Amino acid sequence: MGRLFGDERGITYLFLMFAIVLIGIATTTAAKQWKGMIQREQEADLLTKGIEIQNALALYSATMKAGRVTQGEVYPQSLVELTRLPKPFLRKAYRDPMTHGEWEYLKGPYGGIMGVRSRSVAEPIRKHEFPLPVRHFDGKKSYRDWIFQFPNPSMAGAFPSTVPVNVPPPNAMNQFPTGSNQSNQANSQPSDSSGPSGNIMVPPASSF
Repeated sequence: MGRLFGDERGITYLFLMFAIVLIGIATTTAAKQWKGMIQREQEADLLTKGIEIQNALALYSATMKAGRVTQGEVYPQSLVELTRLPKPFLRKAYRDPMTHGEWEYLKGPYGGIMGVRSRSVAEPIRKHEFPLPVRHFDGKKSYRDWIFQFPNPSMAGAFPSTVPVNVPPPNAMNQFPTGSNQSNQANSQPSDSSGPSGNIMVPPASSF
């Protein structure tokens, strides 16, 4: 009898250990699924808010340039500036959805903020089939590579590999000609997109 009870206790112990292992596997799987779901939500939020900021930068530049001759795009000094009345271009100064902190800002060649990107270096879940305004995100390896800027490669119709991440210095930018011969001078400029420093230049808004 003692041996029988001992065998039963051994079997019960094995079943208990097996159950603990199964619970651990199930918990790990559920945690991974939950983490993936949270990341998908943050990723979608990043795309939504990033595109909204990108559009706000475009509207701001177009409004500030109206009736003026400028040497390129005009950019705000902060995202808060885009939210100010009487004509706000952005509903609020969003924070980075991936880190819940500040964005990393891309400075324009003549000052101001021309774009934002997340500080997260995590690998995106979504890698293809992006919305038209950010189709150049295709194949990017991290969220930090998702740069929401104006102008951008998708608007210019360029391939991502032909557009630098860093903005070229002001002396490498195209200058907007003035006077009545503006269109003739623009047509006579060489088609080579490389500036004096060898960097590819951000195309002027008039080319879109």
